[in-house]
Amino acid sequence: MKRFLSLFLCLCIAWTGLSFAMAEDEEPESQDPELEEVGQAALSAEQLKEMEELDEEVSMPRVTGKVYPEPEAKDFNNSSPVLYTCKVRKDAAIYKVPDPDHNKKNILFRGQSRGMTADVLYVGLQWLIVRREGKIGYVQRQWVDKASIQPMDPVNQPAFNVQKHAFTAVTATYCHVRTSMSFNEGAEDDGENFVILNPGTKITIWKFYDGWAIVNYMRDYGYIDPNELTDLKPVSPTDEELYPDCPIAAYTSYYKMNKTESNISRIHNIKVGSQLISIVLQPDEVFDANAIMGPYGARKGYEAAPVLINGTSVLGYGGGTCQVSSTLYNAVIQLPGLEILHRKPHGGNGAPYLPIHCDAAVGTDSLNFRFANRYDYPIRIEACTSDDGALSMRIYKVH
Repeated sequence: MKRFLSLFLCLCIAWTGLSFAMAEDEEPESQDPELEEVGQAALSAEQLKEMEELDEEVSMPRVTGKVYPEPEAKDFNNSSPVLYTCKVRKDAAIYKVPDPDHNKKNILFRGQSRGMTADVLYVGLQWLIVRREGKIGYVQRQWVDKASIQPMDPVNQPAFNVQKHAFTAVTATYCHVRTSMSFNEGAEDDGENFVILNPGTKITIWKFYDGWAIVNYMRDYGYIDPNELTDLKPVSPTDEELYPDCPIAAYTSYYKMNKTESNISRIHNIKVGSQLISIVLQPDEVFDANAIMGPYGARKGYEAAPVLINGTSVLGYGGGTCQVSSTLYNAVIQLPGLEILHRKPHGGNGAPYLPIHCDAAVGTDSLNFRFANRYDYPIRIEACTSDDGALSMRIYKVH
């Protein structure tokens, strides 16, 4: 870490005065950069210390109550339909149980020199349930070769990373995104909240379960009491409107609210990027994230905020814009009439605010998010953020 930061400071001094058009980027699997307009000046000792702190994941509340019951391997058999086929990377294994500690006793199939193929029966936020040679087990999402994932029914089966959100809503009061469906009633903050949203925040909801609204929070599920919501409306399950001005796709991601100076700048940059991409796209018009949000510098209104280079946080102008492009990507892939022209997720485990394989890095000619509107009508993109932890995307049909 110290050696990398020393090298980075040297590069900053050498590159001072150059104009970068770089945002959060991604290279192939061997790297995990979220590059932006990096540097421009040497960093202070306080900034270096802050970056080292940002390298560590912010502590998440401990889950102690009831959560959404994802399917388990025992719920499937050899007659269960195959959703996708995939290749498990050579350095990975298939486990009998979800085992983040990689206990050898739980291995169902050991990694093979050329990898191994498997049928995907269920896609979870962190684990896939797969079948191989008649045996059913688990593999972590990051150990699946992204390029190898193919739907069994390309016409009717959504892409691997599609998760259609079913409702939009607005927070009616201070809204608790809880770690479980159990909580201390009446407590303002019982320590089991991922985040508490301000009144008037626009969000989307994946589904309802057991009386709770379920949302995606980072790589987990969050739970909201519907009494803390208002203006609940369905998102169309297809690309045809259910009612006038009905969103035909929607998705929300969440960001950290720690009060370091650089994270406050990241929140600011998310707002700037959201304002820039809230546009109308005409038929056959191409959305180009770098052209719309860039150049990623102070002149565009961006501030220096954390970016990822090889999994390490450094300060760069426009830090946070990858979350804007990535959240939009998760809405775009819900619509078959929007053709993805170019998209690369971050390498390694990807951006932590979304499930693995579900992000869209931006920043250079080769690292950009581009898609074309192939519908015969315009679409309107609406990006909503209230600086309190939620970034919501809605796509509408324009008449």
